Amino acid sequence: MKKLNWKNIWINVRLALICVGLAALYSFTLKRNEGRRLKTSVVEFAAADNLFITREMVNKLLIENKTSAQTIRKENLDLGKLENAINANEMIEKSEVFVSIDGVLKAVVEQKTPIARVVGETDSFYLDNQGNKMPLSTIHAARVPLVSGVVNESNSKDLCKVFRLIHNDDFLKKNIIGIEVLPNGGLLMSNRNFDYRIDFGKPVNAQRKFSNYKAFFQKAIKDSLLNKYRFINLKFTQQVVCTK
Repeated sequence: MKKLNWKNIWINVRLALICVGLAALYSFTLKRNEGRRLKTSVVEFAAADNLFITREMVNKLLIENKTSAQTIRKENLDLGKLENAINANEMIEKSEVFVSIDGVLKAVVEQKTPIARVVGETDSFYLDNQGNKMPLSTIHAARVPLVSGVVNESNSKDLCKVFRLIHNDDFLKKNIIGIEVLPNGGLLMSNRNFDYRIDFGKPVNAQRKFSNYKAFFQKAIKDSLLNKYRFINLKFTQQVVCTK
């Protein structure tokens, strides 16, 4: 008959007791932590310049219209629901909501990027860089080209390819200030410092047309010719046609 190894049994019992104790301590700590109220709430923007929505407006969504974060228990938080509520705002591209270890409810928010402002007879709105509508802000006006004419779901995606090229190019962003969408789908552009109009044609081959325009501009401004033209025609990708 084998003798019991009481030493090993005692070690195993101690390990079991330690595991039970740690589990109980973790459960107690977790329960206590969940029952705690939040300290405060903080809203951070991924880009702090030119805010189209205030921190207070986002914070109101974050604390679900309660008077303050201190009235919310951590156990009652649904972070996914809060993110969805913030992302539903037409100014917001995306957000991330989490609770820090010191009990701060934090939202990191990325705004939509307006690249053009559509001005209609009864309505005015921005188009963001995805081609979606974005309302005007009451706290900041974006410096983007003003667009007139018909802009709808059928042409907005193609138009936004042109608008994005303008927005992402320092020269074009400073130079092109207005775009008229003609009934035939062509684009007529105006620039900041000269009186000529740019007949861009349909929103196709946009990269090539803008490259032609920039090359023409650099040469014409050296030769002091820009004030003599009324129209710059970019319809033909192989050449730039000017009308005096």
